[in-house]
Amino acid sequence: MPAAVHRLHPQGPALTLPALESGNVYRFHTMVKPSGAQCNLDCAYCFYLHKEELLQQPHKARMSAPVLEQHIAQYIEAHTAAQVVFSWQGGEPTLMGLDYFERIVELQQRYKKPGQAIENDLQTNGVLLDDAWCGFLKRHNFLVGLSIDGPAQLHDAYRTTKGGTPTFERVMAAAELLHRYRVPFSALCVVNRKNARRPIDVYRFLRDQVRPRIIQFIPCVEPTDFRSAAPGQRHAPPTQNAVAESLVTEWSVLPEDWGYFLTRIWDEWLRRDYGKVFVDQFENVISQMFGFGAQKCVSAQFCGKALAIEHNGDLYSCDHFVYPEYRLGNILHTHEGDLAFSAQQQAFGFAKHDTLTAYCKRCPHLQLCWGDCPKHRFVATPDAEPGLSYLCPGLKQFYAKAHLARSELARRLG
Repeated sequence: MPAAVHRLHPQGPALTLPALESGNVYRFHTMVKPSGAQCNLDCAYCFYLHKEELLQQPHKARMSAPVLEQHIAQYIEAHTAAQVVFSWQGGEPTLMGLDYFERIVELQQRYKKPGQAIENDLQTNGVLLDDAWCGFLKRHNFLVGLSIDGPAQLHDAYRTTKGGTPTFERVMAAAELLHRYRVPFSALCVVNRKNARRPIDVYRFLRDQVRPRIIQFIPCVEPTDFRSAAPGQRHAPPTQNAVAESLVTEWSVLPEDWGYFLTRIWDEWLRRDYGKVFVDQFENVISQMFGFGAQKCVSAQFCGKALAIEHNGDLYSCDHFVYPEYRLGNILHTHEGDLAFSAQQQAFGFAKHDTLTAYCKRCPHLQLCWGDCPKHRFVATPDAEPGLSYLCPGLKQFYAKAHLARSELARRLG
């Protein structure tokens, strides 16, 4: 057995994974929730606010200094790649304050290995961003993800403050600040029941008014029992005859609307903006069509390399699987690297492929989809087999559209 990787932080649990002397690397990604589910907004469709009750988080949950240091030290130590990416999410991570993030940067510099590059990204609603924040983000080369769902009417439909007031103007002010300080940022748009039916309005607004470096579209899909039932734990899946609206919350996008949204934007993007505007779904499907692999875990053959850590050091299999059933352990007791590559997590990652339905295996779009995200697999196939993605009809619509452009894309790619 090769020698164990040297442990950096003497007060933490030892890393027992063997050093890979064959040239392979250890690499995974953990989303950090330093403020737990705490947020200064009350977005109607949020999939995370209920974790405060589900996980019995204390009021104003915060990741303590010892837990923060353990995460940074262990996360860096467990990576043998030349680049380590930290992702700060929530809840709302800016609630932790600037001093907290200054400490983060200090610890990263203390524990990084020689020649190792440290990168950070921050997902935020933008409400607390000001000159001081933007100056910090620029100095330390943070990539920012800014949540915005389209023009004011669509954005404010679900994204409001605790008091129910609109947030659009404050988010747009944050976008302008980021531009002023030349902080690179992505626009993360949650595609829901309302904005899914106005795809061109949403796309042109993001492209022309927000002007982010990357546009990300995330389908809003939550079953009606998502606050209590973990993904993969639901029984008696609905038959194909079930009405889609009855399966999900009132704000969740409908499958056909998701397909309509993507295909309408794809047409405009391909005609006008190919090579100019980076839309992650489109770049991802092109990468897969031409054999370069998936850039997003939801369409990859396997998953399990994108974990989530809560404020108290509990590590979970995925950001969308923060339920007791998917808790891997706590980094104060077991090294984060050992948890990330544990048998439990490996089984979670391989299950995406191993539980594919026969219907999926026969699908001509299998290698672009791989059954979609496991959290969406809560309907039955036409053969009554459980485990089909709720979004399947919309995904088929989009992938069929993308295939029609394959020859044109091949010509452009040379």
